Amino acid sequence: RALSPRPAVAVQCQEGQLAVTVRRDLFGTGRPVRAAELSLGTASCPPLSPDPAQAFITFVAALHECGSTLQVTPDSLIYRTTLFYKPTRSGNPLIVRATSAEVPIECHYPRRSNVSSGAVHPTWAPFRSTVAADGRLRFSLRLMDEEWSREKLSNGFQLGDSLRFQADVTSEGHVPLRLFVDQCVATATPDRSSYPRYAFIDLGGCLVDSRAEDTGSAFVSPRPRLESLRFLVDAFKFAGDAGNLLYISCHLRVSPAAQAPNPRNKACSFSKASGLWAPLEGTAAICSCCDTGSCPSPG
Repeated sequence: RALSPRPAVAVQCQEGQLAVTVRRDLFGTGRPVRAAELSLGTASCPPLSPDPAQAFITFVAALHECGSTLQVTPDSLIYRTTLFYKPTRSGNPLIVRATSAEVPIECHYPRRSNVSSGAVHPTWAPFRSTVAADGRLRFSLRLMDEEWSREKLSNGFQLGDSLRFQADVTSEGHVPLRLFVDQCVATATPDRSSYPRYAFIDLGGCLVDSRAEDTGSAFVSPRPRLESLRFLVDAFKFAGDAGNLLYISCHLRVSPAAQAPNPRNKACSFSKASGLWAPLEGTAAICSCCDTGSCPSPG
C-alpha cells in the first residue's frame, strides 16, 4: 500500500520488516529537518541514503533490528521501536532553535489473520514566551498574529515558529517621531540581568540574531508608519534549560522623524543573500558597526 504523503511520520508494517517514512517538514513549520538528525531505535539506525530533492526521509529495518523489542500477547506479536529526532546545535551554544522529539512506533501482528499497518504522529511540547514592555510616551510591544492584523491571543510557540513583534509609540502632541528598538534581551527569569541571557537585538538597533545560521530573523520593511516597527525572530530556548518560559525585555526609543537614520538611530538586519548588514532605512554605512561592535551609544 502506498504511503500517504500527509502524515508527518508514516509506518508500514511488512512481513519481516518495517518501513518508516518521515516528512522533512516534520513539525509543519516550513523548516526541514536534516536526515542526520533522525535515527531509528536505540541502536541509532540511520535512514536510507536520502535524496535532497524528495520531501521524505525513509527508514527500512528488519523487525528485530535497531534495538526493537518484542512483546508476545495471547492475540498479537508487538514489535516496538522509537524514531528519534535530535537537532544539531546552532552556531550559538547558548540557545537552541529546535527541541528533541521521540516518536514511538509499534507494529502489531495478529498471531492469526493478516498483517496490518498504522501511522504514528509525532508530538512535542511547545514553550511559552512572555513579553514585558515598559517605557514612556505610551510605548507598546506586542506579539502579533501571522497577518500582523491583531495581537496574538496565545503566547505559546513551537521551536521553528517565528515570533512577530510590533513596537509602537503614541505620539499625540509631539513632533512626528520615528521609533527604534535599541536592544531586546531574553532571559529565563524576569530579571533581565540574569544568566543565561541572550540579546537578540543589540548595539543600538542591530538584529544580531539575523546573523545566526538558518534563521529568518529580520526587521520587516516597510514600516506600517514611522511610529511603528515590526521584526521577526525565530523561536528559541536556552540550551539545558528545563523550563518552558522566556522573558523578553526591549528598550524602545524615538528620534525626530525629520532626522535621518544614522549609526545611533538605526534598524539593521543581516542579509544572508548579500552577506552584508542592511538598514531598514538610510544607507548601508549606518550598519557597518554591527560587525565591529563599535556602534555609538544611542543618544
